[in-house]
Amino acid sequence: MKSVLIMLFVCLSLSVSAQNSVFEYIEKYKDVAIRHMNEQGVPASVILGISIHESACGNSKIARYLNNHFGMKGKNSSKEIKSSYRGYESVSDSYQDFMGATRRSKKFEALFSKYSSYDYYNWVLGIQNGGYASSKLWGSKVLAIIKQYKLHEFDKMPQSHAETTVTLTEPAAITAKKPEVAIYRVKKGDTLSEIAEKFGTDVKKLMSRNSLNSSRLSIGQKLML
Repeated sequence: MKSVLIMLFVCLSLSVSAQNSVFEYIEKYKDVAIRHMNEQGVPASVILGISIHESACGNSKIARYLNNHFGMKGKNSSKEIKSSYRGYESVSDSYQDFMGATRRSKKFEALFSKYSSYDYYNWVLGIQNGGYASSKLWGSKVLAIIKQYKLHEFDKMPQSHAETTVTLTEPAAITAKKPEVAIYRVKKGDTLSEIAEKFGTDVKKLMSRNSLNSSRLSIGQKLML
């Protein structure tokens, strides 16, 4: 009985430690992710979700010895480990290279014009379908991280994007801007409940915000999130 209690204590301790590691990682790199989101359009939640998954919150060998947080392949000059993964001078360089590779890849190029910087669900699926990872479970694991730690809340930070609009009551020269309003354009197959889940809200709020009398949607319809 005593040994069972000891094992239970160890397991609980490891679980709490792992959770703390995730929260510490998020706190440390969220500003970097938000900056890249605002500059490039990739949701901050996607950037953080991928880096958390690929680097084990910065605890993997390639993260510790190579500053590689995205599993990018390439050359390195490390004397500590032998690896086919790319080495970086800093973690910041790893983030920068991931963003650059995403921008340069023809497989991901359409994502920037197709999806908004708050549509993390389709971004993750698009990156997976583009061949970023060989595992078929990769996308579901990254989405689980985003949802579990509510990383999508970072996607609501002010940003300039085609699907984001700014409403002004008077010319900008004589009045301040109102808060930015996130707009989602309904696509074929969308349901109100799926949209609510994607953007961390609920059906009642969406219906109230958009003065909807029913959950029926039409393709091309714009919804305020």
